[in-house]
Amino acid sequence: MLRVRCLRGGSRGAEAAHLIGARVGCAASGWASRAFRSTSSSAAALPLTVDEPFTEPAPEESPVCAHNEWDPLEEVIVGRAENACVPPFTVEVKANTYEKYWPFYQQFGGQTFPKDHVKKALAEIEEMCNILQHEGVTAHTHTPRTYSYCSPAVFCAGMYAAMPRDILIVVGNEIIEAPMAWRARFFEYRAYRPLIKEYFRRGAKWTTAPKPTMSDELYDQDYPIRTVEDRHKLAAQGKFVTTEFEPCFDAADFIRAGTDIFVQRSQVTNFMGIEWMRRHLAPTYKIHIISFKDPNPMHIDATFNIIGPGLVLSNPDRPCRQIEMFKKAGWTVVTPPAPLIPDNHPLWMSSKWLSMNVLMLDEKRVMVDANESNIQKMFESLGIQTIRVSIRHANSLGGGFHCWTTDVRRRGTLQSYFL
Repeated sequence: MLRVRCLRGGSRGAEAAHLIGARVGCAASGWASRAFRSTSSSAAALPLTVDEPFTEPAPEESPVCAHNEWDPLEEVIVGRAENACVPPFTVEVKANTYEKYWPFYQQFGGQTFPKDHVKKALAEIEEMCNILQHEGVTAHTHTPRTYSYCSPAVFCAGMYAAMPRDILIVVGNEIIEAPMAWRARFFEYRAYRPLIKEYFRRGAKWTTAPKPTMSDELYDQDYPIRTVEDRHKLAAQGKFVTTEFEPCFDAADFIRAGTDIFVQRSQVTNFMGIEWMRRHLAPTYKIHIISFKDPNPMHIDATFNIIGPGLVLSNPDRPCRQIEMFKKAGWTVVTPPAPLIPDNHPLWMSSKWLSMNVLMLDEKRVMVDANESNIQKMFESLGIQTIRVSIRHANSLGGGFHCWTTDVRRRGTLQSYFL
């Protein structure tokens, strides 16, 4: 039975991190030192036994387990966008958005997205959950939460908790929290903590990547993005708005295929972040860096979406520079048709290629937008049944089906599908 957890999240509010004074820090440090000495001396007199030893659950006992993007899906987290806010027009937001929407960000940054639009998006996601329930889904919802980012130098209003794919990635029986790269999304992970703690108590592994300070040094403050041509040139040169000052990454820049995980260096994922994941997951998993002819790389799943063993959708507008590597490995590369979303539909945070941002329920079933008849026909030609849902208004907030969900559990085993 497929289980879906719908998470209600938001972004307005006053929750923030606050700098603690130096004297308090010194006092805390002294207390910790005394406490350590005290507990260390006491521990020396204790026998080296415990009453209730902790036994790590076997992978099959974990409530969290997924090895790829297509095994039979049993449980997902679904995001929510109540009170979703337009992120402030900071340098990292400017680098990841299209010029036509810059006036929108300049005017409404820190305010809620248009309420009527958000209301329609919420209704679409509710219907998505209902359709998943019709497919055998148990849905769970959570109370909306609100977050803002604050540091000694910067305050930034929060955004939402709508796209769990950006925050969380499950690799085997481990759930990993991404550090993120936008200041407006720093505290977004907190909306998912009640679920993650529940999974942990039931046996899942839980890892939080190092949280960045998100100081000015993490961003190229003079990043020159005046035209699309500028973006193409900078991306081709390997220049991005995020620097290598500290590790950062969004989970949605990684995509899984058993023991091989593919990632792109993007505006929100730097090489330090990729290296952290490589070391953390070695030696069981191999991290492969791939790149695309993309003027605005951010999140891989509307550019390169793996939908089955040796089967991948590759965006024709953003060709993969390493595509021959996949063909030599015997993979089938499928070119999706052009999206049908009209030009006048607002896409404040994404492109029309969300049409290929689909969610595989298993190798033979896919959740796809009801309005995208061309890609429906493509899937049917591949022998894959389409589960159709309209989420056009939800698209406007920055994601398709893959973005709005994180698959927590898929029924399958770890295998190698590459090389």
